[in-house]
Amino acid sequence: MIKIQNLNKFFDDFKVLSDLNLNVKKGSIYGLIGTNGAGKTTVIKHLTGVLKPDSGNVLIEDKKVYENKEIKERLGFIPDDLYFFSSYNIKESAKFYKSIYPNWNQERYEHMIKQFNLNEKRKLSKFSKGMQKQAAFILTMSAMPDYLILDEPIDGLDPIIRKLVWRYIVEDVAEREMTVLVSSHNLRELEGICDCIGILSKGEMIIERDLDELKSDIHKIQVAFKNTMEKPYSGLNILHKESRGTVDLLIVRNKKATVEEIINEKNPVVFDLLPLSLEEVFIYELGGGDSEIESIIF
Repeated sequence: MIKIQNLNKFFDDFKVLSDLNLNVKKGSIYGLIGTNGAGKTTVIKHLTGVLKPDSGNVLIEDKKVYENKEIKERLGFIPDDLYFFSSYNIKESAKFYKSIYPNWNQERYEHMIKQFNLNEKRKLSKFSKGMQKQAAFILTMSAMPDYLILDEPIDGLDPIIRKLVWRYIVEDVAEREMTVLVSSHNLRELEGICDCIGILSKGEMIIERDLDELKSDIHKIQVAFKNTMEKPYSGLNILHKESRGTVDLLIVRNKKATVEEIINEKNPVVFDLLPLSLEEVFIYELGGGDSEIESIIF
């Protein structure tokens, strides 16, 4: 498993990460989300051993990642900002990957090259961003990593290729118990594949929960009462409230049974309890105000 314990990181006098904890179970897909500047990329650079913690621990299988060759040989990483040797094509890059990753699977590599329909002999520097991302995915997955770290993995890919990328990831999780951490602004796609979600804000982990459990504790409700009453929502943890005529729209963080009990005892004339998407949960957990929402890029 992947574990971060009380991680702190400063860049000069600016504290980027503050007592951060993170836990990714073996054989699961973990979604790391947050607003721009929340610290996601800094977390990823610690998990891949690029950055050394100022304090705290970054562990894979209870071993420190920084300067750990054995762990890195089993770790695949696709950054948002890709880098390739400027003069290399995919075939030459594959030889390089084969030399540093002991579990390299040549058969998978050859199959994926045909499936993604990329030209092995064309220089990677001449590829579009989307094609470069496909090439990085082919090379990384052919290394057969036990741990896969992804930063905006589907950015720039068309829907058909995105589906193929996710299929490979999900199959390796199911068949080899590969452990995945993915950071992305595409919350709709994360919602369809992730087991667990971590929400970062200003360098702190504000929520880390199983996705189903996270969504079961936050609800959107529409309520109207026949008569005006004082404090009709007493006992509910209200994250957001607005009125549309006689109907109130609320976002509440409570168990479903608690919400139903508190509202029904007031005899509402309208009461609808609606499911929230991960995107909505994210917005309202971070405050739901206009200034917060406008800063999020989906």
